Amino acid sequence: MHTPASMVMGIVFAPLGLVLLFTAAITPQWREGQTRLGMSGPVSLLRSGVKGQGMGVRSGSVEALLLVRSDGLWESCLQVEHSELKQCWPVAGPYQRDPRVRLTQGLVLTSLFLCGTGIVLACIGFRCWTDIPLRGVAATGGLLVVMGGLLSLTALGVYTHNLGRLGMEDPHQGISRLPHLNLRPAGSLYFGWLGSCLQVLGGSALLFSFKRPRCPTCPSYPELPVCPACSSCPEINKPDTDVYEISC
Repeated sequence: MHTPASMVMGIVFAPLGLVLLFTAAITPQWREGQTRLGMSGPVSLLRSGVKGQGMGVRSGSVEALLLVRSDGLWESCLQVEHSELKQCWPVAGPYQRDPRVRLTQGLVLTSLFLCGTGIVLACIGFRCWTDIPLRGVAATGGLLVVMGGLLSLTALGVYTHNLGRLGMEDPHQGISRLPHLNLRPAGSLYFGWLGSCLQVLGGSALLFSFKRPRCPTCPSYPELPVCPACSSCPEINKPDTDVYEISC
């Protein structure tokens, strides 16, 4: 099978990037922040749950609990560090209504759709069951993958640039009143960056499928280029059994 190395590289990197970006989109660790809370506020809601786990904490130790807040594109979570007490809910409030969050959601969904469509076209163009791949179809799929990767990079850039300001106009977020959090990028954001870069790399490799391979010429007719897969030159595609003409 005459499949170029660039097409093989693209058909490997593009799905890997799609999986990483999809993992980042559905996980709620795009940003996170930590704070120590006293007896009042959100910890009062969690106090009974902490005692219910048999931790046997005193009032003084409850004051030292570290509360971790994480936000994603479609889900937010609240967890007490060093415990199994965790609560998640769909994004709501100012964070959900923030136009930059909505823009990121739309760009990521569009990126996933374009990349998935491009991978399907690339697989059709790959044509493992034949000797000659459909280069035009594979390259078109690569173009869609590149476009999807660029859209996801744009979404990640917008979110990262405004990470500390998203949904901060109203002190009420999620289910309770939270103090100021020192927000920082979290693991899902890094997965998204890596997946987007792999999408661009894999799509760019597939774009090289537009370039036709250099085929050897027929020894008898060097001015006529032919492809080894064609039968226009018998000296290139000669049968396994040689036929000799014997004259008496």
